[in-house]
Amino acid sequence: MTQSSLGAFSISLAVKDIEASKTFYETLGFSTMGGDQAQGWLILKNGPTIIGLFQGMFEKNCLTFNPGWDQDAKNVDEFEDVRALQKRLAAAGLEVGELIDASSEGPAHFTLTDPDGNPVLIDQHR
Repeated sequence: MTQSSLGAFSISLAVKDIEASKTFYETLGFSTMGGDQAQGWLILKNGPTIIGLFQGMFEKNCLTFNPGWDQDAKNVDEFEDVRALQKRLAAAGLEVGELIDASSEGPAHFTLTDPDGNPVLIDQHR
């Protein structure tokens, strides 16, 4: 199988109280780099480490990859589009969730589940 970058990596945490979680991670040295707390989500960063806090959006914590972005959420010139990535992973035998319309362009996402039941979100924003 051809290796490619899955893009920026973060952990998306399903939190019960976004304010309490934000305060906790800020105490650890994280700072907010995006999101909307009123909508129940924040993205925090400490060095190259990114975590997302999501209240009421996910049932479980999940690994998240963002094709087309680097760890600073900046566009990268060359990347494997989420539709091509989904097609390649499905051809390799992975169950890749609901198929993205191959004729579409731009933002899209799909989910996988690893052998231990951990959700993996492939979420392209551009």
